[in-house]
Amino acid sequence: MTPTPGGDMYGPIGIVSTGSYLPATVVGNEEIARGAGVSDEWIVRKTGIRQRRRAAPGEATSDLAAEAARRALEQAGLRPADLSYIVVATSTPDQPQPATAGIVQNLLGARNAAGFDINSVCSGFIYALTVTERLLQGDNRGSYGLVVGADIYSRILDYSDRKTAALFGDGAGAAVIGPVDQGQGVIRTSLLTRGDQHHLIGVTAGGSRLPASPATLAEGDHYFRMEGREVRGFVQEQLPTAVRDLLATEGVTGDAVDHFVPHQANGVMLAEVWPDLGLGSAALHLTLERYGNTGAASVPVTLDEAHRQGRLAVGDRVLLAAFGGGMSVGASLVDWAPTRHARHGTVQSLANLVPAPRSSV
Repeated sequence: MTPTPGGDMYGPIGIVSTGSYLPATVVGNEEIARGAGVSDEWIVRKTGIRQRRRAAPGEATSDLAAEAARRALEQAGLRPADLSYIVVATSTPDQPQPATAGIVQNLLGARNAAGFDINSVCSGFIYALTVTERLLQGDNRGSYGLVVGADIYSRILDYSDRKTAALFGDGAGAAVIGPVDQGQGVIRTSLLTRGDQHHLIGVTAGGSRLPASPATLAEGDHYFRMEGREVRGFVQEQLPTAVRDLLATEGVTGDAVDHFVPHQANGVMLAEVWPDLGLGSAALHLTLERYGNTGAASVPVTLDEAHRQGRLAVGDRVLLAAFGGGMSVGASLVDWAPTRHARHGTVQSLANLVPAPRSSV
């Protein structure tokens, strides 16, 4: 594990605003259950998910990303021209090339921004946040960066595969990051990759090793596949270690964390790993019951909802954590900076979300 501490060459960099976009179409468990040969009760018991969103036929990942970005920019009171960087985290790009970030830049009219993509699958937003924060630390112009997590998994799912069909939804979440006051912003980030387990999650065909062909289509190699039990074991081992190591490196106890915003992979899995994180005093923020696993979007979508519902106060210590294909883990500790457009809300409980504490996908 390689920690990447927040620098202070030109002052702290933090999250200035948030935004998110979920497609209008709501897909309930009944529709998914029919194709996968399971029941609504089975899906809820195994995952805690009740519904998810699906992108319209004409919507691409860049469209979702651009809308989430517009909402984050509006909240910050910034123009697209104020951005120096656009970093899009996605594993479902519009097309293999060019980068989706370039398309987002064009949709926004952010002519001054350099854009590129990051693919760390569901960990992507944490990786993108880290890279963008590092870029801004080396820039003394008081620049701003846009970090977007966006995915459309509905286009790469095999809806007869009960391991994956129920889990995923489509969406995008964004954060504008830039200069904040002392005592605020990104404190420390930790990134981890275990490439020896890269086979646990992935889409086999369509790349340079196995180009798409009639044979790969016939075999279903263009669909997303996941080894659910092995992934659960990876998360149960690696996520608590990543959280403990990050906090220990910064000299922070788990009781000092006010909010925990995890990747919204599976409610049952989060219920199993939650006691091992040592964050008993933290508010746990969840959106998976309504949105499912939105890939790289899940952390920023959940963060945006928590912020806009008034759950985050200036100075609160927020821990963001995600895990995904590669296999990868990312965690970032943030002292919350002042942002706008919030209203009061409540924190959801895992106890109410997941009826069965132990199960496997």
